[in-house]
Amino acid sequence: LARRAYRREVTAQDVSRLLPFYRAGRTERDFDLGIQKAVERVLVSPNFLFRVEKPGPGRISDTELASRLSFLLWSSIPDTELLDVAASGRLRSELGTQVQRMLQDKRSESLVNNFAAQWLYLRDLEAKNPDEVLFPDFDENLRAAFRRETELFLDSILREQRSVLELLSANYTFLNERLAKHYGVPNIQGSHFRRVTLPEGSPRGGLLGQGSVLTITSYANRTSAVVRGKWVLENLLNAAPPPPPPNVPALKTETPEPGKTLTMREAMTRHRADPACAGCHARMDPIGFSMENFDAIGKWRERDSDTPIDASGSFPGGVAFNGVAGLKKELLSH
Repeated sequence: LARRAYRREVTAQDVSRLLPFYRAGRTERDFDLGIQKAVERVLVSPNFLFRVEKPGPGRISDTELASRLSFLLWSSIPDTELLDVAASGRLRSELGTQVQRMLQDKRSESLVNNFAAQWLYLRDLEAKNPDEVLFPDFDENLRAAFRRETELFLDSILREQRSVLELLSANYTFLNERLAKHYGVPNIQGSHFRRVTLPEGSPRGGLLGQGSVLTITSYANRTSAVVRGKWVLENLLNAAPPPPPPNVPALKTETPEPGKTLTMREAMTRHRADPACAGCHARMDPIGFSMENFDAIGKWRERDSDTPIDASGSFPGGVAFNGVAGLKKELLSH
């Protein structure tokens, strides 16, 4: 037990620290209490609670590498086979074999789930509460479906060893009946998720068409070209814009005319009139505007405030594109 908990071979000194707790418990009552006390001591040991690596020059040991590998792929401790390979000094020579074995194990789902939650901000999905009046179709089943679609999609990219470019260009996704209805995809029945090949020209292919990403990059009552553009720059292109200057006023969509509101593009045109804001917005806004056909919960739409949506844009260098399909094509060309 200590070998698995400490993720390395156990020394006589390790055992000598545990035996007094076992003996005290057995003396107090019986064998079971002795084992309980020893287990409790194992579980508060720094060797269990922390990933201990010996300082010094040179590379880490095979057993230390085994822990890194296991926590990366499984979010858990190494199993017996991985420990045995590491203890024999064969882990580096058999690294590819062990990685493939571990990826085939069900525990590797945690790699996708934890990685997606951190990299794509999927954790933020739980805190999103779209306006109930504006988006009455949103419910907890849809929220859960959003997350599951993205997790299954990333899992397929990983396990099938697909190109990373398919994060943008994939012609398939994973749907159940609830999500398919939201996306307008017919002939999908039941609560279970299944792989669905999308029709030619569908805007749903890849991450930029998924409800999870589109919802976490929106506000409760509207989309945000800025947030969506920043998300793409930061998470997909590694080109995050600088933080906004202080005291930036809130975006205003109201007009003096009763009952009329500005479209997102009109409101942003007014907002970025300040030269201090224009530079960063020139990079973010075109990306976000190309995704404006998706509303704040990722549903497709043709109009915003009774005005046809203009999803065109251009990068600062002058390259023009239209809609999410044009954006993906331009990104994939580099």
